[in-house]
Amino acid sequence: MRDRLLETLSGVRYRRFLVYVMGPYKAFGIDDVVDGQTPFPDWDDAASEFDEADVQALLERTRDRLRDEVGVNAFLAIDAEIPLDEMDAATQTIEFARASNAIVFVAPSVGKNLGVGIEIGSVVEALDETQRERVVFVHEAGVRSAMIDGLARRWDATVLTYETEAELFDQLRQFVVQVMNAEFTGALPDLDD
Repeated sequence: MRDRLLETLSGVRYRRFLVYVMGPYKAFGIDDVVDGQTPFPDWDDAASEFDEADVQALLERTRDRLRDEVGVNAFLAIDAEIPLDEMDAATQTIEFARASNAIVFVAPSVGKNLGVGIEIGSVVEALDETQRERVVFVHEAGVRSAMIDGLARRWDATVLTYETEAELFDQLRQFVVQVMNAEFTGALPDLDD
């Protein structure tokens, strides 16, 4: 999967440093919908200050800033262009995470968050201990769930909170640079070895 992503994604300064950016967006075409369900069926528009276009735009800006300002090969699942009839969404998510140098999950306040917790939990559970050190979950202040609380306790994943988009990006930049440094010093294995 790593080679396939590297072939598909456009080049940046650190082309081989893949950063998988995840979040609760619902931008799926009709062909992507299975039995009328999206990966986040509990999205609560009435309780959210964001609509799905706002959340996808936030994720795209985050991806673009990581690419432009840090130089890493950040991507969203939709950037990989792998059809769901070839590989289902859950498998794609896990394979993208395993192939990436860093995995970031951004969780803005979008109302109910059961789907968010289920997705990040399934990804972290599928990773080995070393890969889990590459995961950061950054949630907007006020987003709460037992699954989010369990990320740090059960899997020792990094969990951070943000209040502004600038703070979100600063935390992600610092995390990504930490992972890059850990690979450089040998504290984390180089995924290309």
